[in-house]
Amino acid sequence: MKTTDSTASRRRLAALCLGACLGGYLSVAQASSHREAPFITTQPKVDAADFYMFNSYEGVAADGSGGRAGFVTLIANYLPLQDGYGGPNYFSLDPNALYEIHIDNNGDAREDITFQFRFKNTLKAIALLINNKSVPIPIIQAGVVSASNAAALNLNESFSVNVIRGDRRTGLSAALTHVGSGSAVFDKPVDNIGSKTIPDYPGYAAQHVHEVNIPGCATPGRVFVGQRKDPFAVNLGVIFDLVNAPLGVITDPGLIAAGKDDLADKNVTELAIEVAASCLVADATHPVIGGWTSASLRQGQYLTPSPAKGHATTLIPGGGWTQVSRLGMPLVNEVVIGLPDKDRFNSSSPKDDLQFADYVTNPTLPALIEVAFGQAAGAFAPSNAGRNDLVTTFLTGIQGVNQLGMITPSEMQRLNTAIPAVPFANQNRLGIVGSILAGGSDFAGYPNGRRPKDDVVDISLIAMMGGLCMANGNANALGFGASCKPTAVPLGSTAFSLHDAVDQATRPLMPAFPYLDTPIPGAK
Repeated sequence: MKTTDSTASRRRLAALCLGACLGGYLSVAQASSHREAPFITTQPKVDAADFYMFNSYEGVAADGSGGRAGFVTLIANYLPLQDGYGGPNYFSLDPNALYEIHIDNNGDAREDITFQFRFKNTLKAIALLINNKSVPIPIIQAGVVSASNAAALNLNESFSVNVIRGDRRTGLSAALTHVGSGSAVFDKPVDNIGSKTIPDYPGYAAQHVHEVNIPGCATPGRVFVGQRKDPFAVNLGVIFDLVNAPLGVITDPGLIAAGKDDLADKNVTELAIEVAASCLVADATHPVIGGWTSASLRQGQYLTPSPAKGHATTLIPGGGWTQVSRLGMPLVNEVVIGLPDKDRFNSSSPKDDLQFADYVTNPTLPALIEVAFGQAAGAFAPSNAGRNDLVTTFLTGIQGVNQLGMITPSEMQRLNTAIPAVPFANQNRLGIVGSILAGGSDFAGYPNGRRPKDDVVDISLIAMMGGLCMANGNANALGFGASCKPTAVPLGSTAFSLHDAVDQATRPLMPAFPYLDTPIPGAK
């Protein structure tokens, strides 16, 4: 893709990208998908919290060269809202589930490549001699842990990763293996129990970054699975309480960090894989890919009244795989899809997304914001009918930026792998939108994929309050037709100053793989 510095082109990109951000639809509640549907609240181990897809920026220079340029990082976060002190069992993943990351590289809204993660939890049943009797201990460690699969670990987690080409259930499947040893089994670090058990958690976790051979790809990749600090920052309680904050605060750029980050003390489990971009795209002339994550459970489950000795033996699964979680663009199910269809959306596939079109073309969230602040404050819901602009930007990708192949309308993240990565220190927290508004050149962020630093909440607030049609008064020139006109724009020019009073850019992150920061310990 070629970018241009012309003012007209920048304004066009700004408007288009704002629309795409609104497609997230208003990740304003929290650009993560914690507990978004009725059923998934009962199955936290397979609850997808965030999905990130970006051109790797580890070690890259200002011009996008060097370091890990040419690689794409895919991150799927699961099991949200973890407290560091959540012992004695902590937060192991479900060995009876499939955790998957899907790639569509031709635009037909069907997976062409799937990375499938399976987990195994091995109980060692460490025992101590008490009064000449060998008695199993009640916790998951019996001493200091400093190495992978340490002897003192009572429960060791491991996992495998298969790459499936074609349909995720019937396609050709092959195992990823360690570079060097050839093993198809990878150790996962235990959660950050505390500094007495694991004195150097960053060093311990780093032992679990695995260099891997990927079948069908000549270039090795990297894999990491483990607990991390939740990378997302959001004023969660306030926003879900009908945006319970003074309008003067959330429209003042000087108060961008005045609110409370409700996820600041939470951890999450990260599934990260880094793959050469050339191994993900259809070919060199089609650099755009789409991506999403899903989790599936067995269709039947038997709850035994007499669990056997061992670990997690109460539930006996059976039957075919059934998808129960799905996440592409942030927060679609949480604040776009209506309550009657939330479980249905989680079980659906992108190819079938037209069944949910009414939620995009007739969104209810702007009207709820109008209720929250009232028209007297200038908080009118945008009056544009049909929202064909959102269908274009949210369901088909942005022409000239990240539109993908056949353009089958579908909800997923879309990434142009040909746009150079931007070093962590130089990234604009408002992604493409922020760069255009400030005259910058960061086109490697949301909605062109999504990086951990991208402040999806603020971008979406701007879009929600009329930024899409404000960005260029001649809406027809943007290709959206008469349905996108700058009428009843709420808050006037201050729409571009909106924020949730929590600054995503201040969230601690790593500039290198696996990018998410060290998890909060149970005890320091």
